[in-house]
This record gives sequence, C-alpha cells and structure tokens, in this order.
Amino acid sequence: MTETTEQLKARGLKSPEYHLVREAFGGLREALFHDPFAYRLLPPKATGGRAAHFLPRRIRGYAVWSRHALIATAAVITVAISYQVGLQSSGIVHLLTGFVPAAAVLMTMVRPVGAFWVSLASTPFTAALGNSWDGWPWTPPALFGHIAVMVVVAARTGPRTAVWMWLGTAAYSMGAEVFLGGPVPSDAPPMLFFSALALLVTTVVHVRREAQHEVTAQRTVTAIERDRRTLLEERTTIARELHDVVAHHMSVVAIQAEAAPYRVENPPPELEQAFVTIRENAVSALTELRRVLGVVRAEDYEAPDAPQPTLGDLDRLLDNVRDAGLTVDKVITGAVRELPQGVELSAYRIVQEALSNSLRHAPGAPARVEVGYVLGGLGLRVVNGPATGLVQPSPGAGHGITGMRERVSMLDGEMTAEATPEGGYEVTVFLPVPHAERIDPAGEDVA
Repeated sequence: MTETTEQLKARGLKSPEYHLVREAFGGLREALFHDPFAYRLLPPKATGGRAAHFLPRRIRGYAVWSRHALIATAAVITVAISYQVGLQSSGIVHLLTGFVPAAAVLMTMVRPVGAFWVSLASTPFTAALGNSWDGWPWTPPALFGHIAVMVVVAARTGPRTAVWMWLGTAAYSMGAEVFLGGPVPSDAPPMLFFSALALLVTTVVHVRREAQHEVTAQRTVTAIERDRRTLLEERTTIARELHDVVAHHMSVVAIQAEAAPYRVENPPPELEQAFVTIRENAVSALTELRRVLGVVRAEDYEAPDAPQPTLGDLDRLLDNVRDAGLTVDKVITGAVRELPQGVELSAYRIVQEALSNSLRHAPGAPARVEVGYVLGGLGLRVVNGPATGLVQPSPGAGHGITGMRERVSMLDGEMTAEATPEGGYEVTVFLPVPHAERIDPAGEDVA
C-alpha cells in the first residue's frame, strides 16, 4: 500500500516530490554551479576525422585542430555581425557589442561553463550599448554568440548541462521581457527556438558519439576477453596433455627404478642407492605434477591436503641434487623466521629451478645457495661455476628463467639473472615482505 504525503510527514520522512526537486537542483548545481570557471583546455582531436582524407596532404596534419578553428570562426562571425549592424546604424559602439560575445565564444576552449555565465551576464550590457531597436533583450551579435557558446558547452559537457543552460536562458529572456520591457517586440521566442534546435542537434550528436565510444570500448574488451579465453583454453589443453604424457613416463621410471636392482645379481650398494634415489625423485615429481596439473582435469577437483614446500624443506632439496651429482653449499644469513606461505613457496621454487638449471647447463660445476633474512624481506642468490667434466650441457626451452621472473613479479620483487665473469651463472632475487605480513614464530601476523 502506497503511503500518502501526510503519512510520510507524520513518520518524519520526506515526500517523493521533495526528493525529486532536491535531485533536480542537485543536477543544476553539478552542471552549472560546481566550479564553473574550472580550467578545461579543449584538446586536439585524436585523428583528423573522415574529412581529413579529402584535404591536401600539406594541411592534413592540421585537421586535428578543426574544432578550435570552428570556434574561432564563430567568434569572428559574431564580431562581423556587430560590425554590420554598426554600419547600418552608424554607430561604432556596436563593435563592443560583438567583442564581448566573441570573447565568451573563445572562452569555451578553456573554461566552458564559465563562458556560458559570461555570455549570459554580458547580455544586458551589450543590449544597453547597442541600439535598442536592433533587438531586445538580445542584440544580433549577442544572440548568435550565446547560441554558439551553448552549442560548444553542450558538446563538451553533456545533455544535462544543455538542458539547464536552455532553461537559464529562457528564465533570463522572460525576466528581461517582464521586468524591463523594451521598445520593440521581444526576440526571446526566436532565441529560444533556434537555441533549442541547436542544442537538440548537439545533444543527439553527443549521445551518438558517446554510444559509439562505448560500443568500441565494449568491442575491445570483448576481443581481449576472447583472446584471453582462447589462450586459457590452449594452456588448459597443453596442461592436460602434459599431465597425461609426463605422468605416464614418470610412473614408468618409478616402476623400472624399483625393479631394476632385482634384475642384477648382487648389485653394489651404490647402484641400489642410486635406483632408490631415482625412484624417490620420480614419485615426488609425479605427486607434485598431479597436484599442480590435476586441477585442469575436472571442475570439481579439490586441492590435496599435503602442505606445499617451504624454505624448511630446502635441506631435503639440496640432498636430492647432491645425490644427482651437484656439489652445492648453503649459506643462511640473518635471523631465520617464518615468512608468508606465498613467499616461502616462491623462494623454494626459485632455488629449485636455479639448481635444476645448474644441473642441466653446468654439469659438474659447484653451486652455492645463499638465503638472507633481512628487515624488508628475503634475499636469494644461487650461483654456479662453469661446466666441468665430460658430461655435455643439456639445452633447455628457456622457460625456467621466465617462470622465476613470473613468481618474483607476482610478489612485487626484483630479480637479476646473468652470467658471471668466471663463466658461470648467477640468479639474484629479492622478495619484499611488508611489515604487516611478517609472521612471528607462533604463526600469527605481526602488526
């Protein structure tokens, strides 16, 4: 049931009419009274437009200033009208009645709303300076100049400002006619008619242009989203194929490594340990592969409960690469503390990838892992010497460094990867840890 105005007042609420009037005057204030003399320089057009193709090549580059040229032309026409009226009435003072509206027209290029107020406020003075028989309350130059001002301001602001400008012009015209009168019939009707027609055309063009911009922006966003979706689908397909192929071969490696010692009579302990290490690494890699890439197998996939590796698991990682034949030293500086999970996981993966690159590209070379706990975050440095021995370096796809950079970029960190003067390679990373994200030994955030 709809409440009446009296019922709303009894409850201390405002009537719908009150809110409507308040909203209307709020729109008036926003359109014409909120910082009306703000500096808003009219920029050149982004392109010359369709008409620029028909211009000579020498002046085609100046087509971006076509709007400024049109405004300047309107100002010149305003002065020319006042000069023509002055010749007919033999009064040089009519030139002043054209310069003031012309200045308001030019002002639309820097302070559009302020130009409207200047044009409207100067109308009584130009009418007083000119011959009252030329028009009341609008002299010919003031009438043309004011319409030009409203058209430019409406084109630069929007339909709401156009409506309020026309209403303000109508209020002035009717007030001047009622309270001041004039020796000749009022020219307010033609003024209001032609200004309404000009503002209507300007508003239609403005709305059409805004709609075109919105459609263009929407098409651009749609195209970008389509490209992203295509890229995501391609990556998902690749991830599924990678999961199937690699998981199968890693499973075969693990099974063969477990069965290999039984195929040799009295195998040496070193060989048995080597096969055990191969199997453990294969099973570990297979587990992580299923955890990471299994997410693309089905939409209802749930993440496993196994914890992600952290810097606390770094010794296990170093033992694995030592078993693979890499001589690696670890140096930790600063006060060891627990860091956010994302930083811990990214740091572990970066060290893991850097050591994998050392095994692949510099077999037989010693490596060094440095972990520095500093006040603002975590520093990592993994450096290896040049390749030694008979084993040839294995070529890579180049995704390792890219993956490390993506992890560092995700955490707003810094990274350098470059060759050393000794012929080796060095990866240096700094991962910032904001003060609010540091974790105390109890596992709670430190504020």
